[in-house]
Amino acid sequence: MPRIAIIEDDREISGILNELLTRNGYQTESAFDGGRASIMLREESFDLVLMDLMLPYKDGGSLIAELRSRCDTPVIVISAKSMTETKLEMLRLGADDYIIKPFDLDEVLVRIEVVLRRTGTAQKRDSISIGDITYFMKENRAECHGEPLKLTAKELMLLKLFMESPQRVYSKAELYETVWEQQYYYEDNTINVHMSNLRSKLKKASGQDCIETVWGIGYRMKGG
Repeated sequence: MPRIAIIEDDREISGILNELLTRNGYQTESAFDGGRASIMLREESFDLVLMDLMLPYKDGGSLIAELRSRCDTPVIVISAKSMTETKLEMLRLGADDYIIKPFDLDEVLVRIEVVLRRTGTAQKRDSISIGDITYFMKENRAECHGEPLKLTAKELMLLKLFMESPQRVYSKAELYETVWEQQYYYEDNTINVHMSNLRSKLKKASGQDCIETVWGIGYRMKGG
């Protein structure tokens, strides 16, 4: 299980990143200032570092330079600094990617996966859990409260899609083209029927609505 260091002085942002990563199968360790981060990065081993730049005691650029003097652990900068010069400077120092705040959670996950895949430590999750529902990737099955969910193949594919990106709102067209792998031309009630059946089965098993409708846009997983 890849370990990710979160170096961020804003505790709310750090908490959001920590929750996102742990929910998606990563181990995390946090530091809220450059002094603590310097010690942590020197004494512990990580597969990837998420690095803010504006930190108390020691800035992110200095931490990247320190890290690069010892190892090639990948670093993704997450910063409110949007100037091209700053981004280029950090990449020259050895950062592997640069994300500008405010950021999209799904984008952060994808960027992490890309960097880890490039460095050979990509996360291979065996399962995803949201609330009481767990989807097992290798077995292509799902459980709720430890009991198997009796879902059709298409329902399983829809559930997997929602659980892999729980913050994302999917339109009917996106769901149809991803799961059915056909062009979505018009509303033929296919999505409505499958979504209704899936939501009904999940509610019966969990006792609550697990998928919500975002009116005028589409659907997303609750509790993600």
